[in-house]
Amino acid sequence: MDLTTTVSRIVLDHPECAAVFQDRHIDFCCSGGMTLAEACAKRGINSREVGAALEKAAMLPAPSEDPRALSTAELVSFIVSRHHTFLRDALPFLVPLVAKVAGVHGDHEPRLRKLQAEFFELRELLDLHLDQEEQTLFREVVTEAPDPERLRSELAGIREEHREVGAALHRIRALSDDYTPPPWACTSYRRLLVELRHLEDDVLRHVHLENEVLFPRFIPGRRP
Repeated sequence: MDLTTTVSRIVLDHPECAAVFQDRHIDFCCSGGMTLAEACAKRGINSREVGAALEKAAMLPAPSEDPRALSTAELVSFIVSRHHTFLRDALPFLVPLVAKVAGVHGDHEPRLRKLQAEFFELRELLDLHLDQEEQTLFREVVTEAPDPERLRSELAGIREEHREVGAALHRIRALSDDYTPPPWACTSYRRLLVELRHLEDDVLRHVHLENEVLFPRFIPGRRP
């Protein structure tokens, strides 16, 4: 694996490598412009070990369709049907589960109350984000002649929201010890951590797809 390749490009070419970066806290979305060498140095981890893990992951079966080959309308439809639908199902499901675990175990593990607060803020942010994309940005990008100024403003706002979402996910991961349950965790606690990890996985892939495939189509001089 070429150490001079950006982490976002690695995930574009090999989506199955995303999990390797997630496990090592390497941001392949909003900070995806870093090279593999730079990302490893920033995290203080061995680039050879990461490269070997990436090469192993890259040998796994890849998705049958490359999103870069989709038209903009097809790509938007995929993002909505795959990622937005997932979030609109997952977020309401997690609300009572987070509340239950924090209510039962919050006195024993105070960080669970902080995790609950972080999750509720993340949910509010994502709910607004999905609506904004579907009602404004996506309608603009599928028109025959998008308004350049409006599009530039929308993209800037969405990118900032992506950074906020990424920061919130980072805080949730830290509060949950990388989604690792303590020995005394009950079934609900363990289920919560599994679901939060699934949430992070899908959101990061969602953001990466928009930042690195959809948005560059509307930025002069950039193509995925």
